[in-house]
Amino acid sequence: MPELPEVETVRKTLEHLVIGKTITKVEVLWPKIIKEPTEIEQFQDALVGEEIVEIGRRGKFLIIYTTKFALISHLRMEGKYGVFSKADSVEKHTHVIFSFEDATELRYKDVRKFGTMHLFLKGKEFDSLPLLHLGPEPLSEEFTTQYLKETLKNTKRSIKTSLLDQTKVVGIGNIYVDEALFRARIHPEQIASTLSDFEYEKLVHEIKETLSEAVKQGGSTIRSYLNSQGQIGMFQQQLLVYGRKGENCTNCGTPLEKLKVGGRGTHICPICQPLSTRVD
Repeated sequence: MPELPEVETVRKTLEHLVIGKTITKVEVLWPKIIKEPTEIEQFQDALVGEEIVEIGRRGKFLIIYTTKFALISHLRMEGKYGVFSKADSVEKHTHVIFSFEDATELRYKDVRKFGTMHLFLKGKEFDSLPLLHLGPEPLSEEFTTQYLKETLKNTKRSIKTSLLDQTKVVGIGNIYVDEALFRARIHPEQIASTLSDFEYEKLVHEIKETLSEAVKQGGSTIRSYLNSQGQIGMFQQQLLVYGRKGENCTNCGTPLEKLKVGGRGTHICPICQPLSTRVD
């Protein structure tokens, strides 16, 4: 699933490709992707004549702003956007097509059909799901050591499960949680409320550093992620633990292990990330 760095890369790419373009037609080829409004014709008709004025992001959600509306798009596992000439053949698994005045089209392709789209009047997009209740952006000034410590001080959940909770901090998924916890030398099963002040400080620092580096590299290419110009993200070449089960730890040389935490595949170094027995 694309995480914050991948969605941010798509956002930046689309800024260069579709800002200022006016929509002349919307085709929805797989209606289940559209969650709001419930009438597909209403979704299509509302966007005709609208100019794309801004591309935003909230966590893992892409927000396409038009003159009047905010289109919230969740790419989920395999969702991708691409800009094509109207004359280009439509590829298989293309489910939504936005046609523009200049004879180009923004096409949404999703092999697994898990992606979603919600359309709201601009200014109302944060008042309802899916953007309601989301936590702070991890690269924002709001996401501090004090914030994370205060938020998790009473939880009995593991630190990994806590960080994957989008109501606590938004945009971090399985890949970057594993990477940040390894860099911070914290075991993913450690109960979040038992972390020391130093560990909280180190973790917040490593989350910000890991995500910042990934954004600069255009994200990670895991399975089939591409940005909107068909380019792969390069951060996967810098992954220290994720997807490296059995390879040697870059710090101590111990073979890396994979376990399940909260039902999610999790990669660790058993030496660099010891599980503490401390209690609250």
